[in-house]
Amino acid sequence: MSGMPISRRIEELPWNKLEESLWSRGYAQSGEPVLTAAQCVSLKGLYSQPSRFRSRVEMERFRFGVGDYQYFADPLPELVQSLRTHLYPYLAPIANRWIEALGLPERFPLKLSELAARCRKAGQKKPTPLMLHYEAGGYNCLHQDIYGQLVFPFQALLFLSKPDRDYSGGEFLLVEQRPRAQSIAEVIRAEQGEMVIFTTRYRPLKGARGYYRGNVKHGVSRVKSGARYTLGIIFHDAQ
Repeated sequence: MSGMPISRRIEELPWNKLEESLWSRGYAQSGEPVLTAAQCVSLKGLYSQPSRFRSRVEMERFRFGVGDYQYFADPLPELVQSLRTHLYPYLAPIANRWIEALGLPERFPLKLSELAARCRKAGQKKPTPLMLHYEAGGYNCLHQDIYGQLVFPFQALLFLSKPDRDYSGGEFLLVEQRPRAQSIAEVIRAEQGEMVIFTTRYRPLKGARGYYRGNVKHGVSRVKSGARYTLGIIFHDAQ
């Protein structure tokens, strides 16, 4: 895998199974590494280079949790840009099928460049890919990554640290809030280099009268030891 370009790794993912999981659970796990261990180490090394980022957020200051994250500046690192560019064409058709099932008029273009143009027209011009960092005791409250009027239905999270070696705890969390019913929680553990694709804010749920929206938030459970780094790929830009 080390010599395989990221575009090929993405192409070879089991996209039919991933889409089935997105429909049934609101998330899909790659099941195999998308990034090599060396790429994970290289990306983690960027975190200490302020010039690569446009802003930094200390979660505790805003009561978002305990930890910190940084949004990449333009131009994005080559690997981050490649992930964003090559994942999007596989996700856009699924997004449109979701939107159609919910009876909504919006449709998403099949190229990331066209989505970026729509974002600029809506006043959303800041890049949103980010890296997140937690030490022991850190966590992330349940939330959604919206950033503006134009919101793409999916985002991806790539795990840069190795569980049980670099950190313990810190599971990825998804909580689905259903109308007139109790919420459902998913606790997701991933290996280094693995990817989880998940809904940005809601997913279609099948009801007696067709599909309706199930609201979903995501977060991170408390890290018990070590340091946890992840890369977040968000496709719509921010205001």
